[in-house]
Amino acid sequence: MTDTPAPDKSALRDAASVIVLRRDAGAPARVLMGQRGSGAAFMPSKYVFPGGAVDPGDWSIPLAAPLPAPDAARLESDAPIGIAPALAAAALRELWEETGMILGQKSPWAADVPADWQGFADLGFTPSAADLRFVFRAITPPGRPRRFDARFFLVDAGAICGDPDDFSQACDELSHLHWVPLTEARALNLPFITEVVLAEISALLQTDHAISTPASVPFFDNRGPASEFRRISA
Repeated sequence: MTDTPAPDKSALRDAASVIVLRRDAGAPARVLMGQRGSGAAFMPSKYVFPGGAVDPGDWSIPLAAPLPAPDAARLESDAPIGIAPALAAAALRELWEETGMILGQKSPWAADVPADWQGFADLGFTPSAADLRFVFRAITPPGRPRRFDARFFLVDAGAICGDPDDFSQACDELSHLHWVPLTEARALNLPFITEVVLAEISALLQTDHAISTPASVPFFDNRGPASEFRRISA
């Protein structure tokens, strides 16, 4: 019998992260962050946004509402055809798993409910991508124990269904989940790319207070021997 080769965990994987922005009246803008475990293979002890790799099942998740067309088109620029809904589903799933937060609509599922969505569906929701905005893309440089082609989505906390301070449904992948003032977040123990994303979000909010599709999306491309920076504007 031939042994099945172990999967290459350093192979590049598509991924999605969600930046939840909270702007309560009379309070500074805040973002939701959590801390990865000290024993994690990728970015141990770092503060990050909720997110993770796209699973095969994310390609078939029914969305109550799709991504806005401009965001979907940019997600499929220099990427597999049809990946935009899968990235949105991954973002919504990871947000649910790691924080217990729901972005969805009250409606029944159009198909059987996968196990990792069962709690979401039991509350009467189908995931919705309508409020996600694609704002950043970055590929992990070679040589890291895990590599991701990560797309970052921005969403207003007002779109969350339920109490934004209730993390009781969250798994234990992220600890110390809390709302961090945007002006203070970069003082945390952050991955380099998270610092860059926070700076981009701060600049974006200075020119456009509403959360809308940006004029272009920064892209740090580390697929080749040299890092390239460009903007996705199609």
